[in-house]
Amino acid sequence: MGAGISGIASDRDTECVSPRWSTKLGDVPESCISLILASLDPPEICKLARVNRAFHAASLADFVWESKLPSNYRFLVRRVLGEDPDLLSKKEVYSRLCQASCFDDGNEVFWLDKISGDICLCISSKALKITGIDDRRYWNYIATNESRFSTVAYLQQIWWVEVVGEIEFQFVPGQYSLFFRLQLGKSSRKFGRRVSNLDQVHGWNIKPVRFQLSTSNGHRATSECYLYNPGNWVDYHVGDFYIDNPSTPVRIKFSMVQIDCTHTKGGLCVDSVLICPTGFKKRLKLP
Repeated sequence: MGAGISGIASDRDTECVSPRWSTKLGDVPESCISLILASLDPPEICKLARVNRAFHAASLADFVWESKLPSNYRFLVRRVLGEDPDLLSKKEVYSRLCQASCFDDGNEVFWLDKISGDICLCISSKALKITGIDDRRYWNYIATNESRFSTVAYLQQIWWVEVVGEIEFQFVPGQYSLFFRLQLGKSSRKFGRRVSNLDQVHGWNIKPVRFQLSTSNGHRATSECYLYNPGNWVDYHVGDFYIDNPSTPVRIKFSMVQIDCTHTKGGLCVDSVLICPTGFKKRLKLP
């Protein structure tokens, strides 16, 4: 009997100390979760948004994504997307800007780096002024699946090579680099394999190509380089420039020339010009 009473008392004690409810992850206030998410990188936010409904709802907060957007995002939405930034949520703005978006008649492409949120621009060869481009004896546009613009300018043969471009854009503060994406030779697919036609490649090992850039805020750069690695796309570094004022558009002029008329040049593909943060150099094939 004593044992029975003892057992009953023990059961009652257990009931008294046992919690009637337990705190779950979903019970954390949404505002607290949002504050945590705001301190994380975008890929981490997206992963945590799949944890449960509370995390998903918290990940939609405007202040979470506004902290990831560049300071000039309103300009970018109007210029690149052609929309009113006040009609989009901040998460939608970030998502849309991270997708490669064509603007200016499809000759320019903009995107934000998904991890860092940095600005990147790519300018098609069709947006550049190329000496002799209207004369098919020298240049013509050829279709390719190796360009984001689906076509590249191909030089057969010419004495004077001059490719010039210009763009005005509003960047966030930082250091940027400009590259020409070029290839010696034409590439195509044959029996499912990539092949390169180098028959017309000549004249690039005699004198180097000169690259130049200048900006409206006073930066200038010049570099020279022999074109190399036939059959492969190479990003040739032109130079760097700095942005201090995010609210002022900057005009950038750039060029590549080889104007030594003692010999002809040929077999060159001009794809595009890339402008990206200087830290992205390690992602590119640089000479």
